[in-house]
Amino acid sequence: MGGPGDPPEGTPEGAPAGGEDEYRSVVFDESFVRAAQLQEYSARERIGDHAPAVRRRPPPLRRGLTRQVLFLVLLIMIAFGTAIYMGVRNPYQSPAARRAVEPLRMTVVPLAPQAPVPGADEARVLYAHSPAAHFKTGADGVTLPAARRTAHFSESQVVTALTTAKEYIVRSALYPEVLFERQTRAARVLLHSDQLDQFDASFTHPSADGLHAPTGWLVRFDPGQVRLADPGIRVRGTLGIAETDAATLEVTADHTFVYALSAAQGTTPVSLFTVRRELHFRFDHDDLRLRQTQLLLSSAQAGPLSCSTDTVGYLHPLLAGQTAGTAGPAGTDPYSTGSTAALCGTLAGGALPKV
Repeated sequence: MGGPGDPPEGTPEGAPAGGEDEYRSVVFDESFVRAAQLQEYSARERIGDHAPAVRRRPPPLRRGLTRQVLFLVLLIMIAFGTAIYMGVRNPYQSPAARRAVEPLRMTVVPLAPQAPVPGADEARVLYAHSPAAHFKTGADGVTLPAARRTAHFSESQVVTALTTAKEYIVRSALYPEVLFERQTRAARVLLHSDQLDQFDASFTHPSADGLHAPTGWLVRFDPGQVRLADPGIRVRGTLGIAETDAATLEVTADHTFVYALSAAQGTTPVSLFTVRRELHFRFDHDDLRLRQTQLLLSSAQAGPLSCSTDTVGYLHPLLAGQTAGTAGPAGTDPYSTGSTAALCGTLAGGALPKV
């Protein structure tokens, strides 16, 4: 008898013996079947009107290649997004390239008159007979130079630096609430955040160390001593700007302010008080964007003052009829490293009104 797989009547003549064994080594695994381009219809599908016995299969997806393409696209999108974010955050320089913010260095030099301070009943009389006769009034005296682009800064950025410097000058030397009402916020909001601690310490713990004098930041008078006799403060000066490197603009300001003052109490003659103030400002790209500044240097000469008067917290002007006396500036200890030398100058006679 034949085997269970043989035909009932045995193997036909002429048929190769063991034909089934010839194909036993051919293995059609799953990947081979999936890769086939032709697929036979199932029995259920053949019930319909399908003329062909087979159908062509769509080409198989190459998953490995597809994943690589998706990963590459995602990587490009991340890199592009990061570049845009960094460009918006700081389009000109990296944070590591920024220059550290320096503390403000300041000096105030009192100018003592050689004779009694002249006075008059009206401020206009004093102004008309003084070197300030042709000065402009208030902020109009803080004029801006022509703004031109530099190698690394646009014209609009140069204008921003100049106008921010002017705004600080006006707020710190012309605002009545700053001059007499002990307000500080108007000028404080224009400073770089890294200088705010120094600014605040100057008012909470003033010191003659060249770093923490309120009069280095602002022009301030003791409201219990003097008042403004004429709101039209006279001003004249200059502003200059220069690019110091690819990331920095510096503005230099040199202005003379003339105040008409009288005693805070009672009716007294008016006298003039003069402050010449030099300020150096620094701006980087972030400062320009935020409309803030770094104040590097403040140098003031003010008079008529007495050389022995403390000018750290307030300026204490000599009023009409008063003299400077014979006392010199406070003593300077050359062995002390925590303070600066006490300075005092003589106010030239030509700086006083001729009345």
